[in-house]
Amino acid sequence: MDLGVSGLASGFDWKTLVDQLIDVERVPQKRLLAEQNQLEQRNNAFGSIKTELTILKSRVEALQEGSLFDSRAATTSDSSVATVGAASGAPLGTFSFDIEQLATAARQVGSSDIGKRLSETSDVSGVVLGTAGLGRTIVGGVITINGAQVTIDATDTLQEVFDNISAATAGVVTGSYDPTTDKVQLTSSTGTLTLGAANDTSNFLLAAGLHNNGSGTVESATSLSRVRPTAALASANFSTTVTDGGSGTGAFKINGVEITFNASTDTLNSVIDKINASSAGVSARYDVQADQLILTNKTTGDVGIALEDVTGNFLAATGVTTGTLERGSNLLYRINGGDVQQSLSNTITESSSGLAGLSVTALAEGVVNVTVSQDSSKVKTAITNFIEAFNKVQTLIENQTASSTDAKGKVTAGLLSGESLASDIASELRSASFASVSGLPAQLDHLADIGIVTDGNSNKLTLDDESLLDEALATNLSGVKALFASSASGLANQLDDYLEEVVGEEGSLVAKQLALTEQAAEIDTQVADLERHVQSRREQLLASFLAMETAQAKINQQLQFLNQKFGGTAQSSSK
Repeated sequence: MDLGVSGLASGFDWKTLVDQLIDVERVPQKRLLAEQNQLEQRNNAFGSIKTELTILKSRVEALQEGSLFDSRAATTSDSSVATVGAASGAPLGTFSFDIEQLATAARQVGSSDIGKRLSETSDVSGVVLGTAGLGRTIVGGVITINGAQVTIDATDTLQEVFDNISAATAGVVTGSYDPTTDKVQLTSSTGTLTLGAANDTSNFLLAAGLHNNGSGTVESATSLSRVRPTAALASANFSTTVTDGGSGTGAFKINGVEITFNASTDTLNSVIDKINASSAGVSARYDVQADQLILTNKTTGDVGIALEDVTGNFLAATGVTTGTLERGSNLLYRINGGDVQQSLSNTITESSSGLAGLSVTALAEGVVNVTVSQDSSKVKTAITNFIEAFNKVQTLIENQTASSTDAKGKVTAGLLSGESLASDIASELRSASFASVSGLPAQLDHLADIGIVTDGNSNKLTLDDESLLDEALATNLSGVKALFASSASGLANQLDDYLEEVVGEEGSLVAKQLALTEQAAEIDTQVADLERHVQSRREQLLASFLAMETAQAKINQQLQFLNQKFGGTAQSSSK
């Protein structure tokens, strides 16, 4: 028999009774947990106030910054000639900038026609169109010459094309290749040569650079051979084969920055990508029409580009080192008609102009007037941000400390009702905000002098007369600065000192939250102690009832024995 089953022998559900007794034992714990919940809610409420006070402190600190009141606004008489920016403290006034020359970037223009010629001689019977190294991939189809259609295939040799043109035009049009100029020439023996038709399907004429010119002779517009920028460097049709020294780790330097390549795996495009991604300070591009590589400084000014092949011949093979340096130019300008000054960049900064905090970016040649004035808009924004943050704090404290009454007249106190710290913060902020600043003229020593007052029913601030603030900012910005940030007596300084006493590391609000946290933790200890007592009591009750169940089971066994012995006359005392 499982005597752990409640009432199995006695018929009495004693486990339910034990649970009920234990619930009664836990009443003190429930009271403590309810108290702890209140502590945590109050702590959270103070935490919300602390968050808003911290924001308010940052807005107050912004009003202490002297640079705020030295903010500048800059305008230009012609934004197509120059744009302008002015940092805090830039000199006030109007300055004339005469932009005589813009700065440009230097370029290293590599030699053109770096691709291997179609043929070293005029014999092009071995020059297959598809592999000849033309600047465009040949598309098979038909072209039209003097009204006659000629079939083109990428597997044709250039000589076969000439022969087919001659056959289609009955010998009137002949073609030839000049190895000196690397150009194709078509000649008509009967007058004007007419190339192409709307229904042509091959691009041979375009790939060969052959265009109508109104005469009987048409020659390729440019040399025909091109390097293949997507092929491995060693087989990319360079006139001078690119080598990497045989080790697979070729290298060259641009402005002292080393760039490596592998002639068997790198392509011209991949090396260009490496150059552009490096810190060499240049951008590289391949001009397919001129068949040349061009390096351009990423910065303007009359500065050169240093080049060196370290291992292999990449720079020499691509024609860069044998090319021409096109010098960049410096910006030339005058200020207020003075001497010509120079700048590597098109942006004129303090270092070149001597005008602290003023930055002028030239966009075109011409004369432009730059006007620098005080920027009071930033000060006004800082003041309105301060009012907003101040009122958020006051609203939050008001909501947390106020009591409410429902329709039945039941009064519910706010979470922080009766908390003197919260109400003290609200009143201290109000008092500090409306204190007069000592040492200032009476006409501007109080927030009311710039139109900021209380709303009369709370501790909040109101910008009651915005015109007063605008006038003070426009005519007496230094006075507004003194009101907020004059040494230790300025309103912002006084408020910041007080807020540090409240939300600083050793502030009163921090201490309050710490005390509430400790009280809540102490309740955890008390609840744990009570729970140990409850569990001990439960074990005692369970043991007692289990002993009763065991005794009852023995009595039942004895009664059963007697009933069997004497014919069922004995009865259990539990019935």
